[in-house]
Amino acid sequence: MKFLTSFLLLLLPAIAFCQDPMAQNYKIYNTAKQRPATVDEIINDLDKADVLFFGEEHNDSTGHYLESLLFKKIADKYAGKTALSMEMFQTDCQTVLNEYLADMIREKNLITEGRAWKNYKDYRPMIETAKAAHIPVVAANAPTRYTNMVTRNGLNSLDQLSAAAKAWLAPLPIDTATGPYYEKFVAIMGGHSAMGNLKIYQSQNVWDATMGWNIAQFLKAHKGYKVFQVNGGFHSEEKMGTAAQLKKYLPKVRIMNIAAYADDSFDNPDWTKFAKMGDYVILTNPKLPKTF
Repeated sequence: MKFLTSFLLLLLPAIAFCQDPMAQNYKIYNTAKQRPATVDEIINDLDKADVLFFGEEHNDSTGHYLESLLFKKIADKYAGKTALSMEMFQTDCQTVLNEYLADMIREKNLITEGRAWKNYKDYRPMIETAKAAHIPVVAANAPTRYTNMVTRNGLNSLDQLSAAAKAWLAPLPIDTATGPYYEKFVAIMGGHSAMGNLKIYQSQNVWDATMGWNIAQFLKAHKGYKVFQVNGGFHSEEKMGTAAQLKKYLPKVRIMNIAAYADDSFDNPDWTKFAKMGDYVILTNPKLPKTF
């Protein structure tokens, strides 16, 4: 029996690789249980949550692969009760996105008139999965022209917008979260002197609040749905940023978050370095080519 157990333990990585050709290029860690985890464990844990955030590095090929894999598994397990929410589409492009999902317009119209990101190919598999299964997709992000307004002229500049324009944003005034998130933002910008003034931080909060607001509005209208939210890692690390704004708009929402990194420690991870970042941390092979 002991020999059989040992043999099976040796065989498991080979079985996993056969089932998932990318399995050797990512490692998943459950931070609460402090042990390695699997994609299926994340999916099963979603029973206890309403929203699963995937905090990505935008050019990580393995991260994009895992997003698509997770979304397909969520769609299969929660058929008819799944939604995709994305930083990569802006609120004023929701109609264009809906028209594409309904097969009314061509993909090239989605890309141009929906202002898809230049690396749209990285997100296309999820959009096509949603289209084939009639899954709603939330264009969650604030229009760039308005975040640029805030970066240039401050948060109060949004007050001059028309009611129609304000409808693309979270309700004003937007809460600019202070404390740990602010300090983290300052650090990533290179310190207070490098950041200049608060305007760029205010625009970050417009992004976060608008994404959080749109997820909250979707969940209010679609009880019992599981939302898979894809955004850059900073927006949801430590359940700050967009995740915190979502909590303000929908206090009882249950959130899980994944923080994914193509990290140089992949071969020998120090998981304690990432422990506070997410419920699950995913490290991907940094040696693989980036998508851009």
